Amino acid sequence: MYDLEFIKSVLKRKLPRKRYIHSIGVCETAAWLAEKYEVDREKAKIAGLLHDYAKYLTKHEAREYIRHFNIIIDEVMEENIDLAHGLIGAELIKNEFEINDKEILDSIRFHTTGRNEMTKLEKVIYLADYIEPNRKYPGVDDIRNIAHENLDKAVLMALDNSIIHVISRGRSIHIDSILARNEMLKKLS
Repeated sequence: MYDLEFIKSVLKRKLPRKRYIHSIGVCETAAWLAEKYEVDREKAKIAGLLHDYAKYLTKHEAREYIRHFNIIIDEVMEENIDLAHGLIGAELIKNEFEINDKEILDSIRFHTTGRNEMTKLEKVIYLADYIEPNRKYPGVDDIRNIAHENLDKAVLMALDNSIIHVISRGRSIHIDSILARNEMLKKLS
């Protein structure tokens, strides 16, 4: 499908070492989740590797890419431009790696916020980013354990944790996270 070794070599040059290691962890976790929940493993690996491709743009660079790619952002993203790195990353990946697979690109686009009607691949990438082995925060082991049993329940737990964290920092919650959480709740009830 795509050359994983080439992508890794680009990421190794582009990302700080810690973020590169995180991306490898997300790739491996996404591959495991994909196998478990019957999602295309290769797509999960590619998306897992590339999910943070635009993570280290300056605020100025991010705004330039948003203009260049005509990306529409809302006021929450405007106030916290780092949330847009998935949207920008999907566009850069399409152009720089010639990856046009909508599933891969959407899973990268929405990996920070989630969204309503997430595909299985989007859930896998969202969750893999949250639980990869290098993540250390209160509750991560509980989410990892649930990930072995129920994808939707683990995604709901990750969304809950993420929303609580955003609230604790006094920040606005993105509407996509709220919609994703509400959908997961509805599915599980």
